[in-house]
Amino acid sequence: MGVASTLNGLGVLVTRPEHQAENLCRMIERHGGVAIRWPALIIVEPRDPAPALALFERLADYDLAIFTSANAVDRALPAIRKRGGIPDRLDIAAVGRASGRALARHGIDRCLQPGDDFSSEGLLALPRLRDVTGQRIVIVRGEDGRELLAETLSARGARVDRAEVYRRERPAAGDIETLLVRWKRGEIGAVTVTSGENLRNLFDMLGVAGQDYLRDTPLIVVSPRIRQIAAEYGCRHLLLARDAGDDAIAAALLDLTTTALSPVR
Repeated sequence: MGVASTLNGLGVLVTRPEHQAENLCRMIERHGGVAIRWPALIIVEPRDPAPALALFERLADYDLAIFTSANAVDRALPAIRKRGGIPDRLDIAAVGRASGRALARHGIDRCLQPGDDFSSEGLLALPRLRDVTGQRIVIVRGEDGRELLAETLSARGARVDRAEVYRRERPAAGDIETLLVRWKRGEIGAVTVTSGENLRNLFDMLGVAGQDYLRDTPLIVVSPRIRQIAAEYGCRHLLLARDAGDDAIAAALLDLTTTALSPVR
């Protein structure tokens, strides 16, 4: 069944960090939906930026730099430029399409990426990352990020360092009562989440009453891992976007008008 061209007034709760949400919100509105901005995550400075900055002074010593998110790119590249820029011999990799696009915005177009599985698992499957014995690899990421990349590459024989350039926090809950009234009126027909932490924060912010609404509302997720977390939380109507990009999320939302979602079992 084809994807519809209009959202027909669908109210969409957009939970991206505020500084990253506006493009998706505009796309929703252009397609006839109602974007409801409700950031469930904020991006702030790391507790101690000094270790990452010191590491950026020594990028010429590394064989590969992996950027795990667009936030990692946007936070790291200005500091890297101040310290001489990306060395010519340094290979660059990005976990997702958003990270790759962020690198391109910063003028870096030589970037390894998964072919279709835009995840840490997909990146680890690339030939370049299979044999890394003796190589030095830096992972540019947020604090308390997933350890899969670092642990797997270390197990494959690489020397891995982490450059933590930002921190994720849960924002203040905001006007929950007004949000729940809109939900009760049927004004929220879909929710988008783009990370496991994003989803966990949303559950905490909503409280018991809001969690029940969320479990019964179509939820757009951007990876099988987030889909699994959502299912464990009891969310019953899950739709997987092809990746975390705004275009893919908008396409998944448009698909809601033509596809009946089956409850998770």
